[in-house]
Amino acid sequence: MGNYLLGLDAGNTVIKAVIFDRTGNEIAAASEEGHSRMPSPGHVERGLDELWANARQVIRACLERAEIPPEEIAAIGCAGHGNGLYALDRDGAPLIGIQSLDTRAAGLVDEWREAGVGDRTYPVARQRPWPSQTPTLLAWLKRHQPELFNRIGTVFFSKDFVVNRLTGRRVSEVSDMSGAGLLDLAARRYDKALMEAYGLGDCMDLLPPLIESADIAGTVTEEVATQTGLAAGTPVVGGLFDVVASALGSGVARTGSASIIAGTWSINQVVIDSPDLDGPVFMSSTFDRSRYMAMENSATSAANLEWLVREFFEGEHAEGVSPFDACCALAGAVEPAADDPLYHPYLYGAQQDGHARAGFYGIAGWHTKGHLLRALLEGVAFGHRQHIETIRKAGAVFNEAVLSGGGSRSLIWPQIFADVLGVPVTVARSRETGALGAAIAAGTGVGIFADFGAGAAAMVRAERHYRPDVSLEAHYARRYALYQDIAEAMVPLWRRLTAVSPAAAGAAA
Repeated sequence: MGNYLLGLDAGNTVIKAVIFDRTGNEIAAASEEGHSRMPSPGHVERGLDELWANARQVIRACLERAEIPPEEIAAIGCAGHGNGLYALDRDGAPLIGIQSLDTRAAGLVDEWREAGVGDRTYPVARQRPWPSQTPTLLAWLKRHQPELFNRIGTVFFSKDFVVNRLTGRRVSEVSDMSGAGLLDLAARRYDKALMEAYGLGDCMDLLPPLIESADIAGTVTEEVATQTGLAAGTPVVGGLFDVVASALGSGVARTGSASIIAGTWSINQVVIDSPDLDGPVFMSSTFDRSRYMAMENSATSAANLEWLVREFFEGEHAEGVSPFDACCALAGAVEPAADDPLYHPYLYGAQQDGHARAGFYGIAGWHTKGHLLRALLEGVAFGHRQHIETIRKAGAVFNEAVLSGGGSRSLIWPQIFADVLGVPVTVARSRETGALGAAIAAGTGVGIFADFGAGAAAMVRAERHYRPDVSLEAHYARRYALYQDIAEAMVPLWRRLTAVSPAAAGAAA
């Protein structure tokens, strides 16, 4: 058996390939950025042919940089962003890729909330409908784009599409399907009554065969081997919902351990032994064959900094310095003060409110770029805190957390997280925690590791530790209360703002 594991990570924007040895050392890596398209307000899609072309490219580049025989790859695992909707047609050809930033179905969620649909889905799936959720999007297509809907042959997720192209198999696995609210979570299986609650009782045949995350989905085909440089016959496991993969790849493997991911999405999750909690959480997913992950998530995290840098700070940094590092340094130079501006991180809506919008509040003439940047970093951390308080109210217990995702790479932001959340924060050594978690699943699938815990123990190391600054506890408690009060006051204004589409407004004018 080979000595290396290949982990792929198909995010909303970038796909990565990373080769690890059995102790978690990164041997080589490659990445390629894809392009989202927004054909209408709230619609966020990607081309599946481009995704597969980028996957082939990063795999080949990674193998070439590693300079190892392809036969030395013992197995391949793939992580990918959850929810959204990736579909093949009935002949197995790529049909549509909707990303998890999409909010087209916000109106349908409002309608379902009034009709009590979530009261039917939550007891089974431990999840209520929300705009980017896979069954919500499928129901939206069924209602609004019936011609496209009738062409769908298989519904699954971004990493499942990559697995399908590698192996020719149409399968999905339990972590992604449960994270999308498509499983009876306790029974770990599809459920007809659940699908009927979404108005999709006639769509059971669109869901592919279900396997465990570390089960072998198939092997690399001869055609793909020629295209990528992989060895034909290399095992490919089912893979993982990327937030679960990132938790595993940052060392979160024991019951009661917590993972916070500051990436495109705000991910906050705790490993639990049973899906039955004392109160509701946004979603729960399977973690391994017997445990679960309680989650509070929303598209309200580091994507905010990416947007601000792209639109306002590109080129405003010294040569050789990342614009993100430059922005974080400006934020870190600001001494916290009571009248600092506040920021809501709702560029892509809030968790249960697709009408929410981002905004700065309390800006004064003496505030600088640094103040706005610090407000953004704090606002994202406040969003994470809101989710963490919900998890704690539901009964999950933890006293420290591991931070991963793009936000963890900053030397400033993890300290803000520790101060805002009031718990010690650890940053793992590997920056590619999603790919590493996928590699651990691959190693488990072919017997290199006995289970996920053994894989994490062998391959994950901590790099940095941050403790909360107790002198800032009262400061952040006050600012967090203001953050919440402003958000509550803005709800009716957000709905007025988004009640009329730009096209309709133009027609009215």
